[in-house]
Amino acid sequence: MTDHFKGRQFNQSVITFAVGYYLRYNISYRDLVEMMRDRGIFVHHTTLMRWVQHYSPIMRALWRKRHRRTSKSWRMDETYIKIKGQWNYLYRAIDDQGLTLDFQLRKKRDFNSAYHFL
Repeated sequence: MTDHFKGRQFNQSVITFAVGYYLRYNISYRDLVEMMRDRGIFVHHTTLMRWVQHYSPIMRALWRKRHRRTSKSWRMDETYIKIKGQWNYLYRAIDDQGLTLDFQLRKKRDFNSAYHFL
């Protein structure tokens, strides 16, 4: 994907940050300009619009390439692990192929923890 950014004024990380935020959250170009300005990057809203029009199909194609379809069958797994010297409960949702769909760490093992994960 680095060859798509050749000859651009801004580097790849700035462009992917801006396009990613626009696609992920429902914000306007002008709001995104303010977010970028807070981070010390000054860019015009029409530039952001051009970036989104150019890079969103590329990002979508890359996402589809890496995104795996999961089956409808899944199981919940619960285990007790030690992280930085403290014991925590790890809740995981695993599909029938063994891929982790989601996980959550909790300090307590109770009904609310399991219910919140589901």
